[in-house]
Amino acid sequence: MIVVTGATGRLGSQIVEHLLERIPAAELGVSVRDPARAGALAERGVRVRAGDFTEPDTLRYALEGADQVLVVSAAIRGDGGRANRVAVDAAVAAGAERVLYTSHQAAAADSLFAAQPVHAATESHLAGLGVPFTALRNGFYAGSLGLFVGDALTTGRLAAPADGPVSWTAHADLAEAAAIALADRSTLGGTGHGPTPPLTASRALDLADVARLLTEITGTEIVRVVVDDDDWRATAIAAGVPPGAADFTLGFHRAARRGEFDVTDPTLPRTLGREPLAARVALEALVAGR
Repeated sequence: MIVVTGATGRLGSQIVEHLLERIPAAELGVSVRDPARAGALAERGVRVRAGDFTEPDTLRYALEGADQVLVVSAAIRGDGGRANRVAVDAAVAAGAERVLYTSHQAAAADSLFAAQPVHAATESHLAGLGVPFTALRNGFYAGSLGLFVGDALTTGRLAAPADGPVSWTAHADLAEAAAIALADRSTLGGTGHGPTPPLTASRALDLADVARLLTEITGTEIVRVVVDDDDWRATAIAAGVPPGAADFTLGFHRAARRGEFDVTDPTLPRTLGREPLAARVALEALVAGR
């Protein structure tokens, strides 16, 4: 049995749908905080059990009988690192023959973006557990573009600290790749230990590129404005952003301009058998939904 955690979240839910195209529902289980939210999956024959990374005892039951477990990473801010370790430990304790984890293409202990040391630490922990594992090195989620675009569609100014190219990659493509990796162990390092190559879209874009695309999509000029780091932080906090959240976002910009996200790789298109969705698709959805 394959068990997917976080199966009602944005990424996990799409992974489950792709898996149901590839394996019988009876061979799939999900671990979710609130089983009521997964009622439709239960009706389709998926095993639904309650499991919470912050309550390790619940995971023993949720992951019972799993041959493979995909741990969709917990929220990185806060105590996400501990939660991830609890989840992968539970997968091993449940007897899983292989553990997969949704990591990031820039996972590194010395990253300037706080999320990446957390992913790197989880990968390191997995490496010490003695079971085959695959860290899916996902590209930067294109679905987060709205956070960086901010109010640019209203003001015509995409104002943010200096940045650099980012491998904006669609949740849908990464979800399909994860499902392929689970359903076919010959793909994405299924028989070995370690991270995949970067799973990215085919082009990295900086925020100047994003502003240009928004201009094309809307027909209204969007200007990229570079703001000093300290000025941006002070403005964000004055607008009500918690200092920790402002520092987290500022870390993204600093990491981007150091080139941490300026990576593209052919592994994702090769795995999917097609070209991944371009960042423009996410921006078009953003404009349509404003």
